[in-house]
Amino acid sequence: MMLKVGITGGIGSGKTTVCKILELWGIPVFYSDARAKGLMQTDLKLVEDIKASFGESVYFENGQPDRKRLASIVFDDEQKLKKLNSLIHPAVFRDFDQWAHQQKAPYVVKEAAILFESGSYKDCDFVIAVIAPPNIRIKRVTERDKVTEMEVRKRMANQLSDEEKKKRSDFIVFNDESHLLIPQVLSIHQHLLNSGKAGNDRK
Repeated sequence: MMLKVGITGGIGSGKTTVCKILELWGIPVFYSDARAKGLMQTDLKLVEDIKASFGESVYFENGQPDRKRLASIVFDDEQKLKKLNSLIHPAVFRDFDQWAHQQKAPYVVKEAAILFESGSYKDCDFVIAVIAPPNIRIKRVTERDKVTEMEVRKRMANQLSDEEKKKRSDFIVFNDESHLLIPQVLSIHQHLLNSGKAGNDRK
């Protein structure tokens, strides 16, 4: 059985950078957020479920989701956000399973900011957490997304803490501008290549 490895980290932690390094070494990466956005347009069951829950108006006539309208509906409404996630997450799980079966590699990676929160960590043999100090993360995101520090802090507050991620992960990558990144990732990569066993029992 091919190993399935989850990679998670808070906003601005640099988990995408870690994934790009692994891709250079031939490891396929499933980017959950990007795939979810695509499925909101291509997965007919998901599209119908979203329309049934939030109204036909959350989609344009051309079939494209009206992301701004949908975001305005679930913004600051925890129950509606949970409902939306309860529709999207199963679709992403199914998509990942189908995608993983098509890959020819020693292991595959599932990148997800909310790997633990969504429950998708349960499908992973190992989990890697990418960790960086809050001040560095804030600097990265404000520069990258052109948003305010307050907006970044709000998004960070809605995510699982780094301490909790560390406790629940098999490997930690420190992307804090003090530790060299590639040697850390290479060490984990070699461990995974040599591993024929699953990680912690997450069920």
